[in-house]
Amino acid sequence: MNAMNDLSTTPRVDYQTNPANYQHWALTVNGDVATLVADFNEDGGLRPGYKLKLNSYDLGVDIELYDAVNRIRFEHPQVRVVVMTSAKDRIFCSGANIFMLGVSSHAWKVNFCKFTNETRNGLEDSSEHDGLKFLAAVNGACAGGGYELALACDEILLVDDRSSAVSLPEVPLLGVLPGTGGLTRITDKRHVRHDLGYFLHRSGRRAGAEGERLAIGGSHRQASQVPRRHRRKVRRTCAEQHTGRQRQRHCDQRIDARDHGRPISLQHRYR
Repeated sequence: MNAMNDLSTTPRVDYQTNPANYQHWALTVNGDVATLVADFNEDGGLRPGYKLKLNSYDLGVDIELYDAVNRIRFEHPQVRVVVMTSAKDRIFCSGANIFMLGVSSHAWKVNFCKFTNETRNGLEDSSEHDGLKFLAAVNGACAGGGYELALACDEILLVDDRSSAVSLPEVPLLGVLPGTGGLTRITDKRHVRHDLGYFLHRSGRRAGAEGERLAIGGSHRQASQVPRRHRRKVRRTCAEQHTGRQRQRHCDQRIDARDHGRPISLQHRYR
């Protein structure tokens, strides 16, 4: 009876949307490079009772992301690279909104995690089978589900500005495990040693461009899956998103490729 009451009071979710109605993502296509800019509307939550502060997301944010990725695939088949970045100052994405989870039923949370998992699996499926590569230009704090979104991309570029960092704080702060791929992609996809991956999960420690070279920066073996002919365009697209914010330092450090144990500089690799 309680389950039936919950269903009757839960508003119906509409999964159909289009770029004209996006509240959280801005999609632009320039030739064979598409850019998805995250600027989540704090008051645009799918349900009342919480605000999407610090680019935290709920189901509505992922519905738009799912729609945008599929529109790129089918409406813009010439696109070969998708760049994901943020319009917020020093915030890439802080993960799933905790207050949204707090006011949601168990069934809602399960389906929320299932949908977000399918969205991230879709990125990897498009990369493997369609040749559509995804690049996360992390220009600020990237925590929890935000880092898991970046991990689902082919490449992670971390701005060397002493504030941009990645972390998985779910275990020490919330007492839960990362629910959208953080446990497996750290070790299986990024090839971080299991003991270092365990430490990253257990401690919730932030990893910046310089401070975590051994744990993350020197461990990713899938170096540069973005086609060489697109790299200059990708770097220019990243820079255009951050006009006036020390552009010369943006994208200087990579955290997910190996070059004799050192982070690879995009200024070197994109020449």
